[in-house]
Amino acid sequence: MEKKKDVLTTGQVAKICNVAPRTVSKWFDSGQLRGYRIPGSKDRRIPLSQLVRFMRAHGIPLNGLDGGTMRVLLVDNEEERNNLIKEALEKDGRYEVRTAECGFDAGLIAEQFHPHVIFMDIMLEDINPQRICHVIRETSELQSTRIIAITSALTEGEGQALLQQGFDDYLCKPFDIQQLIQCVDESLSIVH
Repeated sequence: MEKKKDVLTTGQVAKICNVAPRTVSKWFDSGQLRGYRIPGSKDRRIPLSQLVRFMRAHGIPLNGLDGGTMRVLLVDNEEERNNLIKEALEKDGRYEVRTAECGFDAGLIAEQFHPHVIFMDIMLEDINPQRICHVIRETSELQSTRIIAITSALTEGEGQALLQQGFDDYLCKPFDIQQLIQCVDESLSIVH
């Protein structure tokens, strides 16, 4: 199976958006589509998260993007909830979902799956939230991965503490699938 790319060339973006490569270069050069240049070269690279943000902002259908799927990893020891969420997200058609019931399994899956978003129950026994955020941010293939904490009710101060530890957002239990989907969509549209 071909590994899904998290950073794309202007040619790949052009194919996904069904436009000429020169159009993508203009988007990039005008600052509409964010990315970076390869050092010592004029070649442009666009992170997948930035392309998704751009496509959504400009009403470009995501169906050219790996079938339009975003990779989501759910880390929670409640198997029944994992299965319900996985089924609901996959039924939506835009998401490819993997689940893990402990931190160790989550690490193995994340290394191979390269999720765009990780939802992590921070109350699991083997989870050190601050350490996990640090490891993910230090792993080059996962640096653009959005990390969402799942937990019981939080005070505003506890929520801010999670954000300071490296989480991109948090979701309080109980939540419904629409809240989770909204959280995924908002996470992927945020400009890094």
